[in-house]
Amino acid sequence: MGDYTWFHDVSWHATYAVYFFVIGICAGLSFLSYGSWLAPALRPLREKAAYGSFALLALGGLLLIADLSQPLRFLNVVNPAYLNFTSPLAWGALNIVFFGIASVLYLLELKKGDEGRGKLLATVVALLALGLPVYTGYDLAVHQSRPVWNTPIMPVLFVALAVASGSAVGSLLAGANDAAQKLLREYMLWSVGAVGVILISILGTTNYGGSAQELTYIVMTTGTMGLIFVGIGIIAGTAAPVALLLAPMGRQQNGLMLSALLILVGSAALRYALLMAPQQLQTLY
Repeated sequence: MGDYTWFHDVSWHATYAVYFFVIGICAGLSFLSYGSWLAPALRPLREKAAYGSFALLALGGLLLIADLSQPLRFLNVVNPAYLNFTSPLAWGALNIVFFGIASVLYLLELKKGDEGRGKLLATVVALLALGLPVYTGYDLAVHQSRPVWNTPIMPVLFVALAVASGSAVGSLLAGANDAAQKLLREYMLWSVGAVGVILISILGTTNYGGSAQELTYIVMTTGTMGLIFVGIGIIAGTAAPVALLLAPMGRQQNGLMLSALLILVGSAALRYALLMAPQQLQTLY
């Protein structure tokens, strides 16, 4: 009988959850670097955010390459002959390449100190950075038979998570800069609030869907996955930071630092649970 047993496995492993987390912060820091050209309070974060974003892009690229069964195949990304332009993965790969090129040009302009070209490149980098969480969410949303993933709100959720994660890292980098912290507090509060609203809508439609959706809801809200998704992701990483930021302590540096750390832990847990929980059903049947 053992000869006929099929051992099911997930298609997307936990490495991708780490990649989602890293690339989300990468995009969020790009938004902050661009924002520094519009909001003087963020000026001290311009270079820090730009260099941090590029470093995380390199780390994310290494994660993707390492996950390939044949790592050298990543070279096909820059070979138009191998690109399937009907695949969202192809467009995502091109987005990453162009984002990396634009980021290098932007960093060079920051060294030169050219204000005009620097602001223009910051705009280009921010627009390409927006594509990172959008295509990440879109990669999941196109799976028509996968509960939770197959919703057009998924790219919006990943954009909100990118803003929240990037703002949290920015708050940690800002330190005692009161002007920057005041603005970053607003970014964290509204982006995390948006994440909470989106999660409620996803959970509601999943719980009241068909049998596959209801089973996925059970997997996501009970047991170990429930602890990660509900306990760490929603309660500790979403609800708690919002409550803390609204409290008087949330306007002080210690409160902001704690909120930022909770947001980062929560956003990592949410990305892991959103990726892995909907795939667990295929390992059971």
